Amino acid sequence: MTIARHGLSIGIERFGEEFFLSLKAVGKLTHADYEVISPMVDSALAQVPSPRVKVLFDATELLGWELRAAWDDLRLGLRHGSEFEKVAIYGNRHWQEVAAKIGSWFVGGEVRYFENLQQALSWLQQE
Repeated sequence: MTIARHGLSIGIERFGEEFFLSLKAVGKLTHADYEVISPMVDSALAQVPSPRVKVLFDATELLGWELRAAWDDLRLGLRHGSEFEKVAIYGNRHWQEVAAKIGSWFVGGEVRYFENLQQALSWLQQE
């Protein structure tokens, strides 16, 4: 019997109108994951008139999305894309780099793919 690991962790830090959002996905993301994460992001950003968001998405253990979850991800990006200044995707698979390029079409800020966590964090901290 094979046990499939699955999970999503989220951290939201606020500094005035700036937010740092950290996400780590394990396994395949589901619609149920977005039913949890979307209201959290919506609620946090609704408290500030013009939020500026930097995101670190750890995709090193991400295996993909269910179709409905991919749609949820797109909707979240469309809803808050103009608020995202920088999105660093930390991964280890070529398809994740391609997904980062596609994701950049729906985000007002920069989206970059990294295979090194420290480089991703350094880039996010740059002004």
